[in-house]
Amino acid sequence: MILGIGIDAVDISRFTDFHEKPKDQLARLFSPAEIDYCLKTPGKSAEHFAARFAAKEAFLKALSNAYPEKNFALLTICKYAQVNHHANSAPYLGIDWASLKEIPTNTANIRLHLSLTHTTNTATAFVVIEQI
Repeated sequence: MILGIGIDAVDISRFTDFHEKPKDQLARLFSPAEIDYCLKTPGKSAEHFAARFAAKEAFLKALSNAYPEKNFALLTICKYAQVNHHANSAPYLGIDWASLKEIPTNTANIRLHLSLTHTTNTATAFVVIEQI
């Protein structure tokens, strides 16, 4: 059963100078692994940062749809959600469910689906929260 869906699109241009920002400033929005991933390809760092930010916004929207009675803060989501990659390079969201105390459900029964895409100007993320 689908509990919530969320989509977000961001302008990549908002992230063009992120490769110049100190890591402690980036850490407000991204995990150390995400920062390293985004910075390892300098010519693509803006689109990588933008896609990860869009994923966190989309996850926030999906959570808000799944649990409309709860108030989720973006910085909390940024702290406990991380875009990772499977061995085949497909992205997925890793969530520190134990720290996300607002979730009233048994998270062992929750599956997340993430899709990322970008054009030259826009990064988009789509998240589905499914109860299995």
